[in-house]
Amino acid sequence: MPMIVFASVVRVRDGLPLSASTDFYHAQEFLECRRQLKTLAQRLAQYPGRGSAESRDFHIYFSSSGDVACMAICSHQCPAAMAFCFLETLWWDFVASYDTMCIGLASRPYAFLEFDSVIQKTKWHFNHMRSSQMKSGLEKIQEELDFQPPAVLSLEGSDVANGMLNGHTPVHSEPAAQPGCYPVTALGVLSLILNIMCAALNLIRGVHLAEHSLQVAQEEVGNILAFFIPSVACLVQCYLYLFYSPARTLKVVLMLAFICLGNVYLHGLRNTWQILFHIGVAFLSSYQILTRQLQERQSDCGV
Repeated sequence: MPMIVFASVVRVRDGLPLSASTDFYHAQEFLECRRQLKTLAQRLAQYPGRGSAESRDFHIYFSSSGDVACMAICSHQCPAAMAFCFLETLWWDFVASYDTMCIGLASRPYAFLEFDSVIQKTKWHFNHMRSSQMKSGLEKIQEELDFQPPAVLSLEGSDVANGMLNGHTPVHSEPAAQPGCYPVTALGVLSLILNIMCAALNLIRGVHLAEHSLQVAQEEVGNILAFFIPSVACLVQCYLYLFYSPARTLKVVLMLAFICLGNVYLHGLRNTWQILFHIGVAFLSSYQILTRQLQERQSDCGV
């Protein structure tokens, strides 16, 4: 039996399973541990960021940050540092693949089942890699565990053992940093200011045109939309620059297309220099978005 037997990703606030590895174990002890893991998942919001629980045949480990938690069922031979290193790697892969809005709006279990392939691949790496290959990552995690030991949970009632015996209430550990981009540059700030200005200009012109076109022919509707759509696209560009988003390149291309097409459509209402200014700002913002790289994960644990 491998050291890491099963893994899943759950939403912290309600324990909704988002994705899980495919397991091929049907022993009664393992199925019972799966039921206990499900019970723990529904109470993760009460517990610190890292914790473990022990059954007769397996260990359950979990690591949570924000609204995403990764959980694993491991054999007793699996070192705690290795289990938490695996969970941290899995957490980074998941939050880099799906944004918080998609996670928060998920309404059915296993809404991100396609992430199963990533779980399986990561699980295989950890089960087959030698400890020497993960040495630096394991040492870092072990230092963190020594400094702040994970909570030890009792599967009977799922009560926290660490701290409760001394009359202390468990406190959530500081969550790991969310994946983000490198700091904003001066040119990036300039692109944000220009983008907001373009959005405001488009919105003001669109509202003004709409107020004076209520009883005019339907042709004016196209001009009004040509102001409003680029205005929204400019704001979306600001969001894409400030926050990481999956499929970022596709979204950037779409926003750039909306802005360019809208301004070309407005050729009769704007002179050439105005159109070039709006399109130039859109290209500058697109360049800034695409060149602002995602920060590397804090620890890849040798994977």
